[in-house]
Amino acid sequence: MDYTDLSVEEIQRQLEEAESRKAELRRMLEVRREERKDEVVQQVKDLIINNGYELDEIISMIAPRRRRGSVGSRKLVSSRQYKRYVDPDNSENVYVRGVLPGWMKQKMRDQGYDPSSKDDREAFKANSLRLVEG
Repeated sequence: MDYTDLSVEEIQRQLEEAESRKAELRRMLEVRREERKDEVVQQVKDLIINNGYELDEIISMIAPRRRRGSVGSRKLVSSRQYKRYVDPDNSENVYVRGVLPGWMKQKMRDQGYDPSSKDDREAFKANSLRLVEG
């Protein structure tokens, strides 16, 4: 498409449409990746069983459990409840605290926020994420 004859408003509209399509494509990519996980899990299970092993026997070798400090045996030192922020476009995207997850950094950039700026992070959480108590 030749953009040289477009007005500022038309260029802005084209840009907004492109950003909207980009956001929709990102959402669809995430949906497809999640759908594909079930297929991959089934393929791995089939591979293990078809080779004559028990699932637990092989899975424990792939992801061994940690002895010290494992989540199950760890006691809560504090009863402090941290704020949880949920992406309204994908409820599986949750941010609690600490290092920003990739989905959140990308979404911030897409909306014009700077992930390295504390003010931008706070504004993004207030304006673009849903606060969930507890």
